Amino acid sequence: MSIPKQHLKDLYELFACVEDEKEAEKLLKDILTPQELASVAERWQLVQELHSGTPQRTIADRLKVSISKITRGSRMLQYGGGGFKYFLNKMGK
Repeated sequence: MSIPKQHLKDLYELFACVEDEKEAEKLLKDILTPQELASVAERWQLVQELHSGTPQRTIADRLKVSISKITRGSRMLQYGGGGFKYFLNKMGK
C-alpha cells in the first residue's frame, strides 16, 4: 500500500504537536480503534521487556502473546529504524 508522502508528513506533524500524556491519550483514543490501541500498547510492552533482557518465553507467558509476536518485536527493536531504541533511551528505560 502506497501512502502519499504528504499524508505521512501531516501525520508526523500531528504527533509532534502532542505535549503531554493527556493529549496523547486524547489523540490515540480518537485516531485508533480500541483493538488497534490495544495492539500498539501490547507491542510497546513487549519491546520494553525485550529491551530489559527478559527472555522471549517469559514475555509470551506474561503478556499472553505468541512467540511470533515477540520475534517480530525483537526484529523491529534490532533492525528497525531506531525509533524504539531512541524512545526507550529518551524515557530512561
